[in-house]
Amino acid sequence: MLTRRIIACLDVRAGRVVKGVQFVDLADAGDPAELAARHAAAGADEIVLLDITATHENRGTLLDTVRRTAQRLFVPFTVGGGIRTDDEAAAVFDAGADKVSTNSAALARPELIGEIGATFGAQAVIVAIDARRTSGAPVEQAEVFVAGGRKPTGRHAVEWAREAEARGAGEILLTSMDSDGTRAGFDCELTAAVSQAVQIPVIASGGAGNAHHFTQVFREGCADAALAAGIFHFGIANVRTLKEQLSRDGIPVRFPC
Repeated sequence: MLTRRIIACLDVRAGRVVKGVQFVDLADAGDPAELAARHAAAGADEIVLLDITATHENRGTLLDTVRRTAQRLFVPFTVGGGIRTDDEAAAVFDAGADKVSTNSAALARPELIGEIGATFGAQAVIVAIDARRTSGAPVEQAEVFVAGGRKPTGRHAVEWAREAEARGAGEILLTSMDSDGTRAGFDCELTAAVSQAVQIPVIASGGAGNAHHFTQVFREGCADAALAAGIFHFGIANVRTLKEQLSRDGIPVRFPC
């Protein structure tokens, strides 16, 4: 059985890691390079850095922050936020990223997915989907938001995930905006709907609060990986301890040397 990945996420604004609830009320969590190194040493399988205001501020990714963080890492490193062209993706790879994540730009011009994949390989292209559900509506109608969760698109998450895969995405990073920062658990129903709609790996994001939530999203949400931020940054959970519990629950994980 394939091991499940635990990913630590760094939401970065103005060069600092921040964390909020449902994309608002952001609090400072620390320096990205220091946090990334700490989480990797504790056993995180990958690190994701998202420049969460790059699109809203109409600018490129903070390359100095990417470069400084990459120098401290020995695990796969994904960077997203403000990547609008193949050239901008190349600059992020040159700064030390192993993968790039695209969200708003891919929705605005879906051809971007294939363009980056043609140059760097599909495995290096993650399409991030921020989705919000309307109370009482079917999970298939969860709506995609862009610009750091500020703008609705009218697109449905499941349908957009299928198109992203068809255009060459290597993975889907699915964030439940309803669950984000609540520590009440992942949206397993939404995760399962997207996972069952595509053949590529799906990373579940939004709502992690304890080890049980990870076990739940791997079993019920069919996720290939699960991402968390605040519970790692603020010492609520340690990656190694989390993996020990997942292993006891029968979830296959990889332990660091």
